[in-house]
Amino acid sequence: MPGHFVKILVVVLCATTVAVAYGGTWATMCQSSNRVRGCDFHGCGHFNARRGTRLHKGVDIVCRDGSTVYAPFTGNLQGISRPYSKTNAINDGVKLSGSGFCVKMFYIKPDRYYGEIQKGERLGTMLQMQSVYGGITSHLHVQSCDHSIDPTPNV
Repeated sequence: MPGHFVKILVVVLCATTVAVAYGGTWATMCQSSNRVRGCDFHGCGHFNARRGTRLHKGVDIVCRDGSTVYAPFTGNLQGISRPYSKTNAINDGVKLSGSGFCVKMFYIKPDRYYGEIQKGERLGTMLQMQSVYGGITSHLHVQSCDHSIDPTPNV
């Protein structure tokens, strides 16, 4: 029995060390949870979901149109980041770097594009996804700046 306790303690300590080293769990970004969008007519919201011939390189967090969006971690806003090359009603977002992370967050109208921001601080407002993609589960798209890291474990 004591050996089993030691193994559990080691696992808990290792997990805590990893969480602290990588900034821990991110703050709730929208509404009351960081629920990942499931699948709908327009596709699925998990990392590496198939999108025709390409893979979805972010994670979609369910967020109602017009909702307040919050910073997932403490860092610096580093400018505009847009998901599309053409203009539409949801083509806005921001790049955020800090706490060992760099992410781009799309489909929001940030309150500002530059400066320091604290974990959980208001970042902006969710744009009207339904005006572009009728019937989609409205969501905040979060992806690593280099597109290679799955942000899901942090949400």
